[in-house]
Amino acid sequence: MPIKKYAPEEIIKLLRLVKIETGQGKTNAQACRDLGFTEQSYYRWRKEYGGLKISQARRLKEMEKENARLKKLVADLSLDKDILKEALKGNY
Repeated sequence: MPIKKYAPEEIIKLLRLVKIETGQGKTNAQACRDLGFTEQSYYRWRKEYGGLKISQARRLKEMEKENARLKKLVADLSLDKDILKEALKGNY
């Protein structure tokens, strides 16, 4: 069975659907099974996306991508700085 990849918007909708179904008397496990994902995924998603609106989730993902890009840039610049320091010392 292939692993499904859900977009943040889909995850928020699924979390809301689970909340609705549990309000109608189903357990979390039953609601998750009916919607096609595991209860473990529900709790993981709820921890990450619980209480977020769709626009906030999109922004969160954009910020995570930007943060990863900036971290890579800082690492590259730090490496360049260290190389230049070594070259100035003459220990190459």
